[in-house]
Amino acid sequence: MAIADVKKNAQTQMEKAVNALGEELKKIRTGRAQVSMLDNIRVNYYGTPSPLSQVASISTPDAKSFLIAPWEVSILKDIEQAIVKSELGMAPMNDGKVIRLKVPDLTEERRKDLAKQVKKIAEEARVAVRMARRDANDEIKKMKADKKAPLSEDEAKKAETDIQKATDDFIKKVDQIAEEKEKSILTI
Repeated sequence: MAIADVKKNAQTQMEKAVNALGEELKKIRTGRAQVSMLDNIRVNYYGTPSPLSQVASISTPDAKSFLIAPWEVSILKDIEQAIVKSELGMAPMNDGKVIRLKVPDLTEERRKDLAKQVKKIAEEARVAVRMARRDANDEIKKMKADKKAPLSEDEAKKAETDIQKATDDFIKKVDQIAEEKEKSILTI
C-alpha cells in the first residue's frame, strides 16, 4: 500500500465519522416529532433485534406526537419495552392496538440534557477521527519497517504530519457541527 492510499483511507474514515455525526444529530430534535428520532430503537422481534420501522408503521399525527401501529399486535409489549429502554425521554401509552408517544415540551432541563447528549455524540465522532489517525500512523510504521521497500524517515514524518493536519481539520468540523446543534437546542 502506498502512502497516498494510507492518507486517502484515513481521510475516508474521518469523513465517515463526520457523516455519522450528522446522522446522529439529526435524530436529536427540538420539540417536533420526526420519524428519524425513532431510528435507533431496536425491538426484540422473535429473538432478533429489529429496527422499529420494520416491525411497525410509524406516523406523526401532529407536530408533538407519534403513532406506532405494529404489524403484529403480539409485539406491542416488546415495542413498549424498547422505547422505555431507549434514551428518548418519552413515555409510551399503549391502548392495546397502537402506541402513542408524546414529544415533551423542551424545558430548560431537557434542553441541557439534549446539549449533553450532543457533546457525547460529538466526542464519539472525535474518537472515531482519532482512531482513523492511529490506524493510518500504524500503517506508516509498518511501511517504514518493511524490509523490501522501506519508507524513509522523512517520507514517514511528512505522511504523519499530513495525517495529523487532516485529523485537526476533521476535529474542527466535528466541533463546529456540534456547536451549531447545541446552539439550536439551547435557543428558545
